[in-house]
Amino acid sequence: MNTRLQVEHPVTEETTGIDLVKEQLKIASGIPLGYSQEEIRQTGHSIEVRIYAEDPANNFMPSAGKIQYLRPPGGPGIREDSGIFEDSEVSLYYDSILSKLIVWGKARNEAVARMARALEEYRLFGIRTTIPFGLAVMKNKNFQTGHFDTGFVEKEFRNGSADVKNLSQIAAIAALLIDRQKAASEIRASANHHHKWESPWKTAGRVENMR
Repeated sequence: MNTRLQVEHPVTEETTGIDLVKEQLKIASGIPLGYSQEEIRQTGHSIEVRIYAEDPANNFMPSAGKIQYLRPPGGPGIREDSGIFEDSEVSLYYDSILSKLIVWGKARNEAVARMARALEEYRLFGIRTTIPFGLAVMKNKNFQTGHFDTGFVEKEFRNGSADVKNLSQIAAIAALLIDRQKAASEIRASANHHHKWESPWKTAGRVENMR
């Protein structure tokens, strides 16, 4: 038996309502399970998308650098398991996974639509990620209707996807704009620090007191 948690364990947690990590810790401390397999009920549909530091428009080549801007999605039925933060450095020497985005819906079509919205709202700039690829998959008609197999990616994205490339370019432009905005903010902050503005009323009061 493989006793480690799989990367996709949040899908099981979302559809069963069982905290697998908590249950493992309880078992390790000698507390038996409080229910049987027959008592477990699954409801709804859950999808997990892994976010990698890879460039889907360039054969999924690794992408290293600093995360300049990070705003993960939120809302009902949306969960993110992540260990990254703004200004953190992404290295080439470790696993390229950045986070896991998980959604739950009453049915598969609702979960797919919710994942598409979550990926559209996911803001992670500074490096290339697989967010555009995940979004292109969610919007693919064959995926939406369940007509896919293990050759899905090769068949649907054999020559690259225009949507993936366009979204990757948009993300790169946004990262550049954010970088320039941060630089401008730092310049303004430095200028304000050295040339602190004072109220003319305060200045006039000081002059009056010196008479």
